[in-house]
Amino acid sequence: MRSFDRAPLYRATVGFDRMADLMDRALSADSATQSYPPYNIEKTGEDAYRISIAVAGFSAEDLNVELRDGAVIVSARKAEDDDNRNFLHRGIATRAFERRFTLAEHIRVEGASHQDGMLHIDLIREVPEALKPRKIAIDRSADAKRVEKLDS
Repeated sequence: MRSFDRAPLYRATVGFDRMADLMDRALSADSATQSYPPYNIEKTGEDAYRISIAVAGFSAEDLNVELRDGAVIVSARKAEDDDNRNFLHRGIATRAFERRFTLAEHIRVEGASHQDGMLHIDLIREVPEALKPRKIAIDRSADAKRVEKLDS
């Protein structure tokens, strides 16, 4: 893969540190290491989302969900207690992992649940009132005053 020099971006922008970090992570991500565990991201409502991660073989105690630096970090570490078991085929991966999901602004983690081998993380977008679109009333009296001045 080609290496890009992003130094001009850093010295020509102010306040876009998070965007530059996001670009760094996207360009340096290794796709082979990002395939485990599989996950879905779904929109469950107008301002609600859910991340579902397949964590077969892990109990809720083996999983850790953490919010840090604007990202949800999901990690798992399985205690090795399979010493007395003899597998003929071991297809269920229970290797340790760490998966990071960078959140957009105004996204809040509402909660997490573990059921049927799936870890669900519910997210909600809460846009502050000051940033919500609002309708501006148009005052008609200014037009009327302007017309009166032209007529006189």
